[in-house]
This record gives sequence, C-alpha cells and structure tokens, in this order.
Amino acid sequence: MRITRLEIRDIRFPTSRELDGSDAMNPDPDYSSAYVVLHTDGAGGQVGKGEREKFPPTPLPTSSPAHFPTCPPAPTTGHGSTFTIGRGNDVVCAAIKAHEHLVVGLTLEEFIAAPGAIWRRLNGDSQLRWIGPDKGAIHLALAAIVNALWDLYAKHAGKPLWRLITDFTPEQFVACIDFRYLTDAITPEEALAILRQAEAGKAGRITQLLAEGYPAYTTSAGWLGYPDDKIRRLCREAVAEGWMHIKVKVGRDLKDDQRRLAIIREEIGPDRKLMVDANQVWDVPQAIAWMKELAQFNPWWIEEPTSPDDVLGHATIARAMEPLGIGVATGEHGMNRILFKQLLQARAISFCQIDSCRLGGVNENLAVLLLAAKFGVPVCPHAGGVGLCEFVQHISMIDFTSVSASWDGRVCEFVDHLHEHFVDPCRIRRGRYLAPELPGYSTEMHASSLAEYAYPDGPVWK
Repeated sequence: MRITRLEIRDIRFPTSRELDGSDAMNPDPDYSSAYVVLHTDGAGGQVGKGEREKFPPTPLPTSSPAHFPTCPPAPTTGHGSTFTIGRGNDVVCAAIKAHEHLVVGLTLEEFIAAPGAIWRRLNGDSQLRWIGPDKGAIHLALAAIVNALWDLYAKHAGKPLWRLITDFTPEQFVACIDFRYLTDAITPEEALAILRQAEAGKAGRITQLLAEGYPAYTTSAGWLGYPDDKIRRLCREAVAEGWMHIKVKVGRDLKDDQRRLAIIREEIGPDRKLMVDANQVWDVPQAIAWMKELAQFNPWWIEEPTSPDDVLGHATIARAMEPLGIGVATGEHGMNRILFKQLLQARAISFCQIDSCRLGGVNENLAVLLLAAKFGVPVCPHAGGVGLCEFVQHISMIDFTSVSASWDGRVCEFVDHLHEHFVDPCRIRRGRYLAPELPGYSTEMHASSLAEYAYPDGPVWK
C-alpha cells in the first residue's frame, strides 16, 4: 500500500468568540487543526497472514465488550493533525507541504517493518532540520504526518491505536523509538526491561481498562474569561458528573485568582484534586511568590509556571514547592524527547505532560513514556484543543497497559470542546475516558466539518 498523495487542510474554529480556551498567555485562541490526509493506492488489501504472524494480538478477555474485526477492510486514507490556536496554521500547513517529498511514495509496509527508522528519516531531511531541529513548525508538521501514518496502520490492522501498540511485543515497541540523544538517560536495553516487566498482568489491565476507563481531569470550568456564575455552574456540573480532578487557569491577577479559587474550592469541596495552570506567564521568582499566596487552596500541581524551555527554572520552582506539597507539571509545550529527558534528569517536574501533537507524533510520545517510567514520574497528558483528547487518550492507555502498568497519580486532561466533529469522538463516563473501539487513531474528522470550518473559505468564516 503506497502513499500517493499528501492532502493538507487548514481547519479553524472561532472559539475566541466565547473565550473558550482563554488563559493568561493566550486571551483569544481560535482552536485550529493543520490537518493531513494520506491517500494511498489501496493495494495493501486486508491484513495478510504473514503480518498477523509478525504482530500476533494479545487475546481479548472473553468478557470484553470491545470487538476487533478479524478481517478488516482495506483502508485507503490515514488522517492526522497538529494543533495551533489560529494564525499559526498558515506556517504549519506550509511546513507540512515541505515534507511531501519524504512521504509520497512511502509504503505502509515499510512503516510497519521499521516505524522508528521511518520516523528518523522523516525527521532527518537536513534542509528542513536546519530550521528546527526537533522543534517549532517543522516538528508540528512532522507530528501531523506521523499521526496520520499511525492512523493508517491501525485501520489496516483493524484495531484502535491503543490496542495495536498494546499488542506489540517489547521488541516491537522499542523498534518504534529513535534513541538518539537519549542513551545517557535510557538505553534500548533498559527500555526492554521496563516493557518486559510490564508484560506481567497486562491481560488483567486490559480487562480493567475496558471495564472502568482511564482516569481524567476537566479544565472546562477553569477558563479565565468566564464570569463567576458560569464558574459556579460548571463546577456544580463537574461534581454531579463525577469529576475528582479539576484544573483552573491562573496568572493574570493575583486577587482575581484568589477569589476564583475560593469559589471553586467552595463548590468542589476539600477532597477533590484542584490543579492550577499559569501557561508560562511568570518569571521564576514571581512563580514562587504567587504560588505561596495560592497554597491555601491546596493545589495538587502548578502547571507551566514559567518558560517551557527553562529546565533549571522549573527545577528551582519545584524545590520551592516541595515544602508546600505542590507538584510542578509541564510538557504541553515540551517540544521534543530531549527536553523531557532534561526535565526528568533535573527532577524539575512531578508530573510529565506529553502532548500528542507538540511532540513528533506517536513515536516520540512513546519515547517519553519510557523516559518517565525510568524516572518514576507519572504521565498526565495535555489535551483539549482540536482532537487532542481523541488522540492522547490512546497514549495514556498504552502507558497503563504496556509501560507504567499503573494509573496511580495519572490523569489525562479532558476539555469539552469540538468532539462532535470527529468520526470517533472520545467518550467520558464519571470522569474517565472509555477505551476507543473503532480502528484507527480517532484522528479522522467528518467531511462536513472539514468543509464548514475550512479557512478562509468555509461557511463559518465567510
């Protein structure tokens, strides 16, 4: 099955009109997707016997409600995207186009045989790499393409992505990772040891995941632009819906933060976890001083307290937060596995927040799962945006089944925005993500949504 065409769509949603997504650093986001469709010649047909022998599935528990077809239809397209908040889409879509020569002509079989090597090739064009490397618009473009490749692979296998990778052997999992720049922190041999240890009890964890779902937290009540009555209403709805973890945006005005956190604590009570997110707005001393004032509300973590690239600054804040019992979380803007390696080595974070589209797609997210497991730091992904909840739920579930073998201290973000535009939207029950059942990476959007929200010519923008 050969990729014959790379299609790029600029999709934008006018979320700034209702201040959805607003925070101290980003007051007027228009949630947007630089969207990729990989068209193929469809020559791969159904999954063949040889490939099934190469990637044998773990048997499903007989009590599982999920069903994975034994003879999936041949997919012809893979869908992927990366996330921006508006005008950045112009740049990222151009960066995706610049990768076209690396993608068109690639076969799915080549990717299945060596996903780590193909990722390194896609990330290795020297002229494109020069304006990265491993960061910025070039890396966001890589994420969109890689996510589409994995969507195509999972559809071809007839499984949701989380189940496809859960069924990998440790050796197949490690073959997805580019270990360049990581071996001072984790070697392929150490990664294999982590994965082999997690093999014990995997079938039971799959059963538990299918029955209970994966723990989540909500940010839907916490946007800075919301009035007090809306905050109260959303908090009461969150409590009624069973949410045990709630996140709030802070950092614009201290008195305003104290007032809003007092309202939220009043509504959610003392036992639910409350997290706060400054979205990079503070300098290091300011972050420490501000959080000392907010400690009275017992926040579980402070997220993005300063520049996302400042490893030593995060480490300084983390040391200052320890006596207060507040963890430091970051990673939403963690641009690559190398930055995460340094954050973990410096003990700068208590919670590792991967992003399905900021890192270079599925492969690099798997690398960070292994790093976090090596350093004993729980992975609590960033989500929201356009499709981020749909995508990263798969990564969290892979972490639970195959890497950390635990969800202690782990929650995956949920924001109730824009899910209706996806063919396989995420599902939440009592504050937990239910495991996706449809084949693919849950990345495909409805054709009607792609048409309506196309920028600048879609009906919504006209």
